[in-house]
Formats: sequence, structure tokens, C-alpha cells
Amino acid sequence: MNWNAFTPRGNFTIEGKSGCRLSGLTASVKDLFDIAGHPTGAGNPQWLMSHSVPENHAEVVKLVLEAGVSVIGKTISEELAYSLLGENVHYGTPVNPHNPECIPGGSSSGAAVSAAAGLCDFALCTDTAGSIRLPASFCGLWGLRPSYGVLSVQGVVPLAQSFDVPGWVSQSPEVMLQVGEVLLPTDQCKLESKQLTLALPEDLWSRVRPEFDDVLKPIYQKISSFFSAIVSTNLSNHKLLDWQNSFRIVQGFEAWQSHGEWVKSVQPNFGPGIKERFEWASTINQKEAIDAKNAMLINAQKIYDYLDHSIICMPTVSYLAPRKGEASSEQDRTNALCLLSLASMAGVPQITMPLATIDGKALGLSLMSQRYSDRQLLKLSQDIWKVLN
Repeated sequence: MNWNAFTPRGNFTIEGKSGCRLSGLTASVKDLFDIAGHPTGAGNPQWLMSHSVPENHAEVVKLVLEAGVSVIGKTISEELAYSLLGENVHYGTPVNPHNPECIPGGSSSGAAVSAAAGLCDFALCTDTAGSIRLPASFCGLWGLRPSYGVLSVQGVVPLAQSFDVPGWVSQSPEVMLQVGEVLLPTDQCKLESKQLTLALPEDLWSRVRPEFDDVLKPIYQKISSFFSAIVSTNLSNHKLLDWQNSFRIVQGFEAWQSHGEWVKSVQPNFGPGIKERFEWASTINQKEAIDAKNAMLINAQKIYDYLDHSIICMPTVSYLAPRKGEASSEQDRTNALCLLSLASMAGVPQITMPLATIDGKALGLSLMSQRYSDRQLLKLSQDIWKVLN
């Protein structure tokens, strides 16, 4: 079957080093990462034509090749990674293997599809505001957004540089952990789950579809044995919408700082939604951005403080994958960003786990932990998987 996961001319193979720790594994690479000798298109044909072919690999690509991973090609991204749908007007919509009639989610749409279809062992992606976590949830995958700054963004097309992180998705929790043990630095903080509560913040869970709790309750009750207790203490004092709005303004301002000159010069043919997003981003002034960032930093500190005594557990996304051509409502998108923006604004790790389905659609459950506890969070998620299976 043609899953439409790869960019035009994006199927190629670069062999990893033999005899290394990850030798034998294969990975696809989202078309935001530079691969020497292959153009970086960032989901837009005019970006492809207006930028030279890179001479060097992005740092993360170099790391996986040196670890023995063979790269099998470049996957379709939403244009400049500025959307969560996964419908690229230029290259088409990658086919969601879990639910072919539904969108795969974005912006790492092709990456998620390549992993979910079994075309590779894992896929390198990026996440700014949910671009790993949402498609992983929709496609029934494991997906990690690492702590901000632990992996290099050298050679990666930016969107909003305060939030951009590389990460990966896979069908296998074992592969997730294997890759993390090679790519991630040693954790800087200790994660003692037995001394932490499993937190299901009421203000987060109130943003998701009511039926999610019925399906997920037996799961989080079963994994509660890893923690000291279950709590539902409010995280934001019911101000999630304000938190999300501050994040959105900072993201938009930085996106325009990254690409505004190119947009004005080239006047690219952006698809629906992305065109309007960049137009809105161009109107954000510096004072608005500074005020939003100051508010966001206060909110991030509240997340840090909360994670000192808890691991946050929540549905990864507030809704299930909609059918192609039937875009989610504005309220769905807002609710999703209220959840997805938390790890982004605080720079903390979040892993989504494919632990449930509703009406045949995949539903991810996420854990979020203290910054720089990435390896331990991966290990905890694998331990949870073993208990559940």
C-alpha cells in the first residue's frame, strides 16, 4: 500500500555504522532535518527551491547514523511545522495506518505514518506545540518530546526556537528506550516514582471528551502502584486557556521572527490554516510578545513546582482523530493546545503511550515529569507497559 509517508524523491537509504549499539535498526527522518546531499523541503515546494542542498547532516541525524541506525528517507511534514492536522496541500495527506479514513495528525504526519505502517523501527520528528505527541496519539504510537535543549537542533528548520525539540516515535517501547539510551544525555535529576503522586489534574481532564475517563480509568488505577498515591490537584487554578494563549502568542511571534523575511520575500503558496497563522503571527508586536513570555514563564514555574512532587498523567490529546476533510472544531484545537502547550512552555519531557482505543480510534495516555528526567521517564513507561501486558 502507498502510505504517502515520504516526500517526492524522499526514498533513499544511508547505511548506519556496522557493529554499533543500534545497528540493524532503521529510521525515517522528518523533512525538517538536514541530510547531506538531499534537499530539505520543510513541507513547502517554494522552501525547497529557495534553499540550497545541505552539505552536512543535522546533528541528531549524525548521531543515529553513528549509532548504527540506517536512515531510509525523508517524510512529509506540515508546512514549516505550523499545523497539527497532517494535511499537506502540496504533497497530500499521509495515510493513518491505525484509521485510514482519519487524518494522521501533524506536523510530523509522514514520520508517524512511516513508523505506524512498519516502514521503519522509529522515526525522527520535531515537536514545538505537539507535533510528535498528537500524531503519535492518532496513529497508535509511542512518542517522546524530550526536555528542551537535551538534543541539538543544529541543522533543523526552526519554527519557534524557545520550544522546538527533536524527538522520535515508534511502535515499540523497547525501541523507544534503546534510542533514548543512545541519544539522550545522563539525567540531571532523580525521578523516584514511589515518592511521587500520580497526578490527574482536574483542570486538564476537564478539557477532554467525557468518555476518555471511562476508558482510561482502569489503566491509571492499575499503574498507580508505581506511585505513592493518585491525586487530582488543580494545576492552573482553572486558567489553562490563559496559559495556552500566552504560549500561542510567543510561538507565533517567534515563528514570524524565524520566517517572516522569507515569507515576505518569496510569498509562498501556503495551504489553508498555515497561511492565516503566519498572517496573524506577523501582527504580533514586541510588547505583546514580551508580556506573553513573562506570563508564560510564571506559568512554567508553576508546572516545575507541581512536578516536584508529582508525575502528571493525562490524555495526550483532548479529542480523537477526525475523518479526513472533517477538521476538528476550533474548541477541539484550543483544548488540545491547552494540554500540549504545557510541556512545551515548561521544557519538560512528556511521553505518550498507545494504551487505549475508543470506537477503534487510538487514544494516547501521557506522562510528564521533571525536566532532565528523560531516560527515567522512558524506563518508567516501559515498566508500565510490562505491567499492563
